[in-house]
Amino acid sequence: MLPKASFLAGWSAPRCLMAALALAAALPVFGQNAPSPPVPPADPAAAVLAPLTAPTVPAAPEAAAIPASVQPLLDFRTSDIRFSLGDLMDLLRDRRHEGWVLAAYPDPKTGRPLIGAGFSLDLPEREHPQTDPLNPHAFVEPSSAQLWQAAGLDPALLQQVLDQFDEHLAKFRTTRHYRRKIAVLDPQITDDQAAALLRIAAIQAIVNARAWCRDFDQLTGPQQMAVSQLVYQIGVNLGQFSTFLSLLNNDPAPAESATAGLEHWHDVQRSLMQSQWARLYRVRAVAVIAMLDPGYLDNPSASEARIAAVLRPVRHRRRHHGRPGLRTASYHRRSSRSVARRRPHIRTADKA
Repeated sequence: MLPKASFLAGWSAPRCLMAALALAAALPVFGQNAPSPPVPPADPAAAVLAPLTAPTVPAAPEAAAIPASVQPLLDFRTSDIRFSLGDLMDLLRDRRHEGWVLAAYPDPKTGRPLIGAGFSLDLPEREHPQTDPLNPHAFVEPSSAQLWQAAGLDPALLQQVLDQFDEHLAKFRTTRHYRRKIAVLDPQITDDQAAALLRIAAIQAIVNARAWCRDFDQLTGPQQMAVSQLVYQIGVNLGQFSTFLSLLNNDPAPAESATAGLEHWHDVQRSLMQSQWARLYRVRAVAVIAMLDPGYLDNPSASEARIAAVLRPVRHRRRHHGRPGLRTASYHRRSSRSVARRRPHIRTADKA
């Protein structure tokens, strides 16, 4: 019998490998490599219930689903402005400006549905060409549905909000009665959803403010915020403020004196103070117009006080609740007597 070493030396490498494989196949297999037990046939009832009990994971929006009209809003960077976007949002949601309502409510002028901080719910996409050849920036006017989608909200929720708005309008019958019920309306969106709508709408206002003002990037932070607030509140109707836009886009040259520059911005402020918008919305107008002052940051209270001292609210005529028939009759009787008294004097003068 040969020694153990001599016995192993007589085997070649292929023979050793084949023997090892045969031995491994003959031994039982344990652990993770063990064959799994046979799977029983699936229960049809469990297959029906599985989609209902499984947790749903929202699918990520595709890039193609985002309209091209809102892409400039998604590309916005806060470093492009000289004020805080958060400060603008806080100012707009203040009750002295737009307010904060988590249910759809009618606009006091147009009756169209608003939500959050005055976010319009049914505006169509509009063409807004740039008519200033010296301004390279374009206007962005997407529809309300596109802005809703850009804010990350479900389009089905928008349709639900609009349907409930129509139901409430039919129930309350008039927009005035509808607005009186705002405090008791059930919320239709959350605070986070309203904040997302406000953010995308504020960005749109900033982008369009740059399209209205060719020197927007050279303005101070408060001045940029003031123009952005005007665009947010007035929208495309800002084009009717021709005097204001003309003064805004024809500021004095840098070489001129500081006194000339200050007087220029006072003219810009006066052009807004003479508008019907400033008189109808006096409280917010005082805050917005004061920000156009170049020295606003030095003393904001003084700037607002100077505007408030000049800007007066609109005087509303009082309605007399008497009997119009009696007033009209007495008016005609007095008029006839006064005319009769004048006639003799006229005739006497003619004779003379």
